[in-house]
Amino acid sequence: MAMGRVERPDGSMERPPRLEERGGFGRLQARDVAAPPVAAGPDEPAPGPPVRPVALSWSGGKDSTLALARLAADPTVRVEGLLATFNERNGRISMHGVRRELIEAQARALGLPLWAVPLPDPCSNTEYEDRMARAVAALAARGIDAVAFGDLFLADVRAYREAQMARAGMTVLFPLWGEDTRDVAERAVAEGVRAVVVCIDPRHLGPEWLGRAYDRRFLADLPPGVDPCGERGEFHTFVYDGPGFAAPVAFRTGQRVQRGGFWYLDLVPA
Repeated sequence: MAMGRVERPDGSMERPPRLEERGGFGRLQARDVAAPPVAAGPDEPAPGPPVRPVALSWSGGKDSTLALARLAADPTVRVEGLLATFNERNGRISMHGVRRELIEAQARALGLPLWAVPLPDPCSNTEYEDRMARAVAALAARGIDAVAFGDLFLADVRAYREAQMARAGMTVLFPLWGEDTRDVAERAVAEGVRAVVVCIDPRHLGPEWLGRAYDRRFLADLPPGVDPCGERGEFHTFVYDGPGFAAPVAFRTGQRVQRGGFWYLDLVPA
């Protein structure tokens, strides 16, 4: 597995090398920092628009993975790193509840730096916005002027993100926005996204759904009213292999726990 460095947004560690990727929602390619523009000769086409450096909001789940692959297929952007929030008390990523060690392993497999934003527990909305503002300011100091999210259709979530990033002077990208979630889910499975269900909302699914593979059988078994991408928070996943991964992330399943009104499956690095 390719080793990389993990850093906070204001850290000074050097970025790891990018990895060439096998296909899926486009190909991730090794790209260096863009060279200064060169004037075109009389028989040469004019250079294209500059490539925009982007940070991707990262949860470790399928939507983040698909958003990364979609961005990698876009020649006008370059993903510089992954921005993730962690509970500073238990070291787990927000919402999905996955251990930080496994999120770091994903970043290494993808050949991208992971910029960690620690959040207190509990965390007020004011504190969350303050810490995110500092993290985004550090990204801007790196020359990054856009943040991408894997949201699909929740307009209130999009509006909140746009307002939050606008205050920091950031452009917001939604590479999956407006796509049919059934199509997105089926295409993800077909393109080799390998994921396991790690969190469920018991108002929609029972704890027996924890640990299930995110595959065609899973999609077929979902009860009516549950979004196939879990866009309303019905379930969350951890991707251990797929587009952009140099190698699978090794893990074993641990205990099921109920916390804060949700059921979680603990994944342990193997």
